Amino acid sequence: MKENNSIQELRKTKSIILFDGLCNFCDHSVQFVIKRDPDDEFLYATLQSKSGKEFLKNQDSEIQNIDSILLVTNEKIYTKSSAALKIASKLSAHWYLSGIFFILPKPLRDSVYDFIAKRRYQWFGKYDSCKIPTSEQRSKFLV
Repeated sequence: MKENNSIQELRKTKSIILFDGLCNFCDHSVQFVIKRDPDDEFLYATLQSKSGKEFLKNQDSEIQNIDSILLVTNEKIYTKSSAALKIASKLSAHWYLSGIFFILPKPLRDSVYDFIAKRRYQWFGKYDSCKIPTSEQRSKFLV
């Protein structure tokens, strides 16, 4: 697990996925991404982690209030459906084709995203605490 570098520093060279570490759906989504990230594009941090909290406290309130997923790149911070689609566009196989959904208006995409996000604990469950990454995955996670 990476402890020394802040998200602000790491985003210059890697894209960082911040996610709800208590959410089963979010955790399974991260595992899905890890398996399909052939170029080792992403690092990961839970919103509940020290680095996640530190990064969020320096953002505007819209970003601070995101409780599901953020994608932090060198150029931009993506939220909700834009984060999910941008991540999918970097994955192996035909996942890059999901980028076609960017043609839909963001309010429409985000309303579908919000519908799922608001029900994710009910539908998929919730952990009592953040899962610990496997030994093979630890180098990809920020503390």
